[in-house]
Amino acid sequence: MEKNSLIKTILGVSIIGVLFSGYLTYQDLAKTGVSCTIGTNSTILGLPVCVYGLIMYLLIFTLSILALKSKNTKT
Repeated sequence: MEKNSLIKTILGVSIIGVLFSGYLTYQDLAKTGVSCTIGTNSTILGLPVCVYGLIMYLLIFTLSILALKSKNTKT
């Protein structure tokens, strides 16, 4: 698989992850409907675990955008 298409695949997966974890984060923090916590103690440092998933996917999204831009400017 070509590196450029692999980075685009990672970008696509990160967009889906941002949308899903963002939805769960919003639902959990707004206390409406679905909660991302399982059980009574699914928090880390006082935040629901889906917040950390959102941060991770945003980081992957940002890094894949930067990788695509740097690859396009070098060629």
